[in-house]
Parts: sequence; C-alpha cells; structure tokens
Amino acid sequence: MADSQKPAPENPEKFSDLRLNKPAQSAAGLPAVTSSLRHALRASSPGRALKPWLNLNQKGGFDCPSCAWPDPDGHRTTTEFCENGAKALASETSNRNCCDASFFKKHSVLELSEKSDHWHELQGRLTEPMILSEGATHYKPISWDSAYKLIADELQIIQSPNEAVFYTSGRTVNEAAFLYQLFARKFGTNNLPDCSNMCHESSGAALKPTIGISKGTVSLNDFEKTEAIFIFGQNPGTNHPRMLSSLQSAKRRGAKIVAINPLKEAGLLGFAHPQEISGILGKATPLTNEYLQVKINGDMALLKGMQKALLDAESKAPGTVLDQEFIKQHTSGFTEWKEALEVIAWDDILEQSGLKRDEIEAAAKIYYEAESVISCWAMGLTQHSTAVATIQELVNIHLLRGNIGKPGAGLCPVRGHSNVQGDRTMGITTQPATDFIDALGKEFSFTPPTQKGMDVVESIEAMRDGKIKVMFCLGGNFLSATPDVRVVAEGMRKCQLTVQVSTKLNRSHLITGKKALILPCLGRSERDGDQFVTVENSMGIVHSSRGNLEPISQSLLSEPAIIANVAEAVLAKEDITWREYAKDYSKIRESIERTIPGFENFESRITEPGGFYLENCAKNRKFAIEGRAPFSVHDLEPLKLSKDQLLLMTIRSHDQFNTTIYGINDRYRGIQGERRVVFLNQKDMEARGLKPKQPVNLISHWEGKQRKANLFLAISYNIPNGCAAAYFPETNVLVPLESTAKISNTPTSKSIIITIEAA
Repeated sequence: MADSQKPAPENPEKFSDLRLNKPAQSAAGLPAVTSSLRHALRASSPGRALKPWLNLNQKGGFDCPSCAWPDPDGHRTTTEFCENGAKALASETSNRNCCDASFFKKHSVLELSEKSDHWHELQGRLTEPMILSEGATHYKPISWDSAYKLIADELQIIQSPNEAVFYTSGRTVNEAAFLYQLFARKFGTNNLPDCSNMCHESSGAALKPTIGISKGTVSLNDFEKTEAIFIFGQNPGTNHPRMLSSLQSAKRRGAKIVAINPLKEAGLLGFAHPQEISGILGKATPLTNEYLQVKINGDMALLKGMQKALLDAESKAPGTVLDQEFIKQHTSGFTEWKEALEVIAWDDILEQSGLKRDEIEAAAKIYYEAESVISCWAMGLTQHSTAVATIQELVNIHLLRGNIGKPGAGLCPVRGHSNVQGDRTMGITTQPATDFIDALGKEFSFTPPTQKGMDVVESIEAMRDGKIKVMFCLGGNFLSATPDVRVVAEGMRKCQLTVQVSTKLNRSHLITGKKALILPCLGRSERDGDQFVTVENSMGIVHSSRGNLEPISQSLLSEPAIIANVAEAVLAKEDITWREYAKDYSKIRESIERTIPGFENFESRITEPGGFYLENCAKNRKFAIEGRAPFSVHDLEPLKLSKDQLLLMTIRSHDQFNTTIYGINDRYRGIQGERRVVFLNQKDMEARGLKPKQPVNLISHWEGKQRKANLFLAISYNIPNGCAAAYFPETNVLVPLESTAKISNTPTSKSIIITIEAA
C-alpha cells in the first residue's frame, strides 16, 4: 500500500463515547423536525439553508437528491420532503466551509485519508477542478480545459476502449446519463457499471423474465386503494421516510401491513407524522399488524411457507383462495411449480426462516383475505446469493391471486437513490437491449459496441488485474460503496487516471490512480442558467427538476456540460456537436425522444406539472413470454454455517444516506456517539463470553479466505439468534468480491459469514 493513500482509518486508537438508549417504537415526529433544522443551520446561513425547502419536490421545483420515492400526482404540501431530504439538501447547500485550493494546499492526501467519512462530509462543497499529479502529495487547481485534455490524452493512448470504465451514480440526471452512455459507446465500450449493480440489479434480473419489465408495477394511487401491504427487507423510517405517510394513510383506511425484517425497526412499528399536531406531540399511528423477524436470508423460506399455506387454504375451500382465472389466462408453469413446492418440508421452512408455522400462516391469511396486495422490498432481498430466486418467489405469490395489474396491487421495489431508475432507462447498462442499440446507432450514425460490458464486480476484478487504465466516475463514492474495499483500493491505484465528478469530498478522491482529477458539479438545488433537467422516480414518473439557488462557486459546471465537454475533447473528430448539447438540454431530450420508447413528445410532456408516467406492460398484464408470466421453480438454498459462525448484514445508520455520513448517531436504534458497533443476539453474546460494549474484531470467511474489520463494540440487540448487523461502509471490507447473487452478480452485503474474536 502506498504511504500516501489509505483506504480507511480502520484501526481507531480509541472509541467515541458510546451511549445506548432504548430503541424507538415509532419514526419521525418532533425529533425529525428538529434534526432537519439542526442540519440545515449547521451547514449554511439561514437564508441559503431554508430558501430551497419551499421548492423541494414541488411541481416546477427541483427533485430531492435523496431517495426515489415518488411525489403525489395532485396536491403537494408546502414541505413535501422528509428528514432524509432535509439532510441531503443541507449537505448540498452547505456554504460555511468549502474544499477549495487553499483547503487542498493545507491538507495532504495522506492526512485526508486518515480522517473519518463524517469529517469529510463536514468540509463543505468542492468548488473548483483539482488534479493530483503522479507522485504528488497534495491536490492542486487545474483549469477545466486542461482537465479535459488530460482525460483525452489518457483515453486516446490506451490499447482498447475496454481498458476504460465509466461508472454512474444514482443521482445523475437523465440528460447527463444519456450523454454519458452515448460518449462511452461512441468511444467503443459498454463498460458502464452503475450503483444498480450493487442494489436493485437482482430485482431487474428477477422481474424482467417473469413480468416482462424490470421495474415495479404500482403507483402512489395504488397505495390509496390496497387492502394489504407486505414490506420485505426494507427500513423506510431511515431509508425512505416519505413512504411512511403512504403507509399511515393506508393503515388509517383499514389496510393491513405485514413487516418482514430481522431487526425491529421504528419506521415499521409506528409513524408520528411531523406535519400533524398529534405527530409533533409524539402520538404515532401503529403500522404493522404482523411483524415477522425472519432470519437473515430466510425470506425465501418464508415465501415458500406462505405459498404452502395458500395452497392448503385453497384445498379446504376450492375456488375461494387462488385466482384460477388469472392463473389460466395470464401465467404458465403452475402445475410444475405446485409439484415442486409440495416436496418442500415445513421443517426446512421453519428452520431456515427462524419463524413459527403459525406466524407464517397468519401472514398468509392476511395475504389471501385481501382483495389487493402490494409487496415492497429493498436491499434485504436483493443482496443475497439467492436474491433473484427470492424475488421470483415473491412474484409467484402475487401470481397466485392475480395481484399484478389491478388497482391497489402490485410489486414495488423501492429504489434507494433519486434517479437510479432513470439512469437505467437512459441506457446506463452493461447489456443494452438490441432495440436500444439499433435506435442509438441510427440516431447518431454509428455502430455501437455489442459486447457485454463490465459491471461493478467485473470492473473491480479487471482493475485488480491491471486491465483498466482509466476509471471515470459520474458521481458516487465508488471506493466506499463497493465490496472488498482493500481489493478495490489496490485496483484503483493500478489505474493511470481516475476521474471523479462530485459535489462533496469523499474517500474515492483519496485512493486514486497514478493521476487523479476531481471535477466539481452543480447540485440539484442550484441554478443552471435557464436550463432544467429531468429524472425518473421509483414508480416510473418522469418529471423536471430546476434549481433555484445561486451556485456555491462560479467554477461549477452541470453534469451534462462536463460530459459534453469531455466527449468533445476525447472524440474530437466525431460529427456530434457536443457543446451544443451543453448549451441546450432540449437537444438532448430530442435525441432521447427519438431513441427511447415512451418519450414521445418529450419536451412538451415534461412541461406538464408533475411530469408523465412511462408505459408499464405489466400494469396491463402484458407479461414476459407470449403475454404470460411464468411461475418460477427454485429450491431452498440455505447458507451452511459452522457452530461458531454468524450471518452478518450491513445496514445504514439513521444519520447517513448511502455512503454519506451526516452524523454518528442512530436515533431510532438508540445508538449515540459511535458507529463501530455490531448488533448481536444476547444468546450469541453469552455463548461467546462477550460483555456489553466489549471491543471485538469481525472476521469474514469465504472459500478458505478471511477478511478482518478491527475494533467494533459488541451490543445486545433484538435480532434473531445466529444473526448480526453492522454499519457500512465500515464493514464493506468484510464482503468477499467473489460472493455475489446468482444471475445479477450483486455483492452479497446482507449475507456475510463471520466469526467474532475479542479485540
């Protein structure tokens, strides 16, 4: 490891003052309001901090840079955002500190790498392009044109376009994403890994061959009509707080809610609406009718049990439980699926799920007594080796009662970043569809590459092996977001050039290639002249986003402008007038309209308040194979653990969003003053002779190899026996690069086999 670059401060000399409180029984309320205000006023002057709040998620305003939960089609409240959004906006509008030339002159890369992620977040916005020259210890300013030339020089000397990787974060807007994939494919590669590879890739891989589309099938309107909601492996109170108001409304209307999660999470127990007097006073609406604390990776077993319960209920009252007409008209493979399910033993289901049979049957009863059901899920389903199969089992249970393509029913993968779904729609993928490639080639008069590109895991492997010379990251914090951090760091250092388009300082700026660039961009809240951009939310609504704040620095450029300028420098002889795209985003939208189905009359439709819905074939029951949705057959595939091993899942703290660390508290779980904690069942602590707050080391095991994360404090928590949880990115070092979900190749960050030793 180079002395000037450290992946992370992995061995802190001492812990902060860890204080444990009783976990909260509900989310939001007055603490959410005060937390939002505190973060806003800490980061910025009052005027800059509060002004954009009135424009956030409003029609004609700008899209929240946080999660992708949709906005209401009709009336919107004055404060149409949550605590997460307020924190993200406070971070983006920060003007009390900044990372300018004087900051980087004062702090070496080595010094910055020894600071925590939370410290990085507090340093404010990046304000000008910076370069880390080969062998240098400090970043220095560079002009935009010189930065473009450096990128062009490095890309033009590599032997193959496939020696470059173009990564995309979920915050990237549609116009930038479309230009970015066009630039990469004009350059000659499909190496377009993105953050979807690490989160909902498993969802798309499961849904596309079954229901015919890789997206969800519901709208907010369906939440107003549904009779039951099942929430799998998701913590909306921390990760998607605006979802809580939809859950509260459904519950008040009489809908039943079933939560399936290894941890008891405040946002699944109750919601105190911060825009209601009762909520401000702490009165919460109880949310869940049933809370199933499934073992980590036990969801497939649970779903098999629910399916068996449905078949049993149907056999006792034929024609009253299963939707036989839907199964006949819209599905295939039912008989084969039923035969495979019948041989699965209840004993295996109960052992692998960690649940009792009556718990599973109670959940199944809620499911089949409801005329319409929505199932939601997030990383708790997608980051296991059996993720794709588990999600297809969830599809199976919806097919049994026709709960797709009717009001109040459907599948709802809840995306974690504001435009991650839109990026994929715009062509950010390593395996583009033939129709898209043909349309792109026709629009821009070239032959796009058809060879499959490298996803995130494949890109890391290629960097590790010295096969990648240039890595370009459009947003995100690649190093901290990815698995097997030490391998990622090793690979990034082997690159000739690493480029980061960013708004804030992060660890990916500190582990670099031989040369590195930081290109600062505008935030969503900032004015981009008279231009606007577009995004797509979790439910397939495309709408505009227009910032209203003065940019923090006049040196900042928009993402579309940066990509257009880089493309022009690299592809100097091409016939595309890239800078015209940078001057007028409507020209980008014209090309999107001619290339991507569903964007007809894009420019006129996007001016409609609230935007428009993209076509969704599954909503019309036009499924994958000849209009039918096949039942999927999968075996139970439990992870085999030895007596001393536990299964660890990585989780977010309430004071973070993805890899951005806003603070070191986790209000809902009762954790204050420390992030290096591991949540354990009390029986597992006793079996290992561990005392409360005892320092321990975590060791992961995969195919005979061990990885270690040092110095965590063990705490007793309400989590199933044999399971453990800890925050990422601190524990990403434990995730084996080779351990991925079948088919989707998503890292198994929720299925890490570990042992624990006293530190």
